[in-house]
Amino acid sequence: MKLWQKISLLTAAILLISMVVYGGITVYETSNYNIRQTSSAASRQVRATAYALGQSLENAATEEMSDTARKAYLQFLLRRYSSRDYMLLQDWQLAANTTNFELTGNRLEQFDSYEPVAAFQQKNGRHLMIVGQKIPLSDSKNTSYQLLLVRDISEIYNNVLTQIGMFLIILGAIVAVAINAVFWMIRRMLKPLRDLRETAGAISQGQLDRRVRVRSNDEVGALSVSFNQMADQIECQMEELAQVSERRKQLLGSLAHELKTPMTSIIGYSDTLLHVRINEEQQKKALTHINNECRRLERLSGKMMNLLELYNNETIHMEKHPVSQLIGKVAELEKYHLKEQGITLETRSDDTVLLMDMDLMESLLVNLIDNAMKASKEGDTIYVEAVGTCILVEDHGRGIPAEEIPKITEAFYMVDKSRSKKAGGIGLGLALCTQIVKLHGAKMEIKSKPGVGTQIRVIFSEEQ
Repeated sequence: MKLWQKISLLTAAILLISMVVYGGITVYETSNYNIRQTSSAASRQVRATAYALGQSLENAATEEMSDTARKAYLQFLLRRYSSRDYMLLQDWQLAANTTNFELTGNRLEQFDSYEPVAAFQQKNGRHLMIVGQKIPLSDSKNTSYQLLLVRDISEIYNNVLTQIGMFLIILGAIVAVAINAVFWMIRRMLKPLRDLRETAGAISQGQLDRRVRVRSNDEVGALSVSFNQMADQIECQMEELAQVSERRKQLLGSLAHELKTPMTSIIGYSDTLLHVRINEEQQKKALTHINNECRRLERLSGKMMNLLELYNNETIHMEKHPVSQLIGKVAELEKYHLKEQGITLETRSDDTVLLMDMDLMESLLVNLIDNAMKASKEGDTIYVEAVGTCILVEDHGRGIPAEEIPKITEAFYMVDKSRSKKAGGIGLGLALCTQIVKLHGAKMEIKSKPGVGTQIRVIFSEEQ
């Protein structure tokens, strides 16, 4: 059973029980009120009739009359002062009767009072009300008289049954309308939950752009907003995973392509050494080429491992470090390499402190300086400047054509492949730099002009 059906049935059951209880109490109280009113009116009537009969009996010498004469006289008095609903008893024995009922099996002692007493009984399918009292007489009378009013009140009970029937009809109509209204309202109220279920199912099937329509500002509306926020996060994460997966595919494809050339070269030279007789100088040349290609593969493997590690780890160890310390360490690391190439490195930095991963930032600057060295010639100068939240690496080498700048951060992309490979390049440096910059929440700007040189700026957030 669905939730809306459970809530609707529970609401309908509570409504039905409440109305039945309310209706039952109302009918019961109404019938009791009618009976009390009838009993009260009958008591007043009995009291007045008993008083009138008492006055007549005081003045009559009923004790001196014969039984026949006394009964006739009492019947006359009863008809004179009352309606046809009365019985007159003498010493608790029936003396006169104007009713259609017989006095049998009644508990008459309950009427032994000078105030009207009401009693109720059911006889032959009819409901009777009996109101009686003793007729007040002086002590000189040796005989006691009792007056009983016997009235059929079946109509009151019939009215109660009629009211119950009408109530049940009205109750049925009200409950039917109420249940339909409750069903409609609850289905409407729970529609956002159905939308949530359908949207969740669609998202689970891969429709990550599906969202729930927010229909209200209540708790269900707040739930819809939270669900949409969660769906946004899931979509972003899935897009990031898809991008990472795509980058890995591209990386592996490029890697396979890059491995093909050195492996072909190594296999060719090794086959020559194995199957062709060559002199010592040729052997040395072949082995040197094999060694160079193996070293290039080693560098390629190391760069690949670093890049994959950065792709897999979205969090890094961030600490505050003086930027001057970073520049000094990188200058020390590159000192001998620069000396071999005959290139000068000039550095300048202020006392800015940046939040960064020191090891990754060293790798970033080393790669940028290596790229600058490959683009420069002997006698050139490379400038590294760190001021505020910006780190600049500048060279005056070959430069990069404008149309090539958007591509140089792709893995294995090289502007001049022949010169880059001759200089030991493998096309992964700037791809590593791009990922390091991304992990630091920074941005990298590249400006270059062929024949003039290249400027690469790494700009950290102002919130540092």
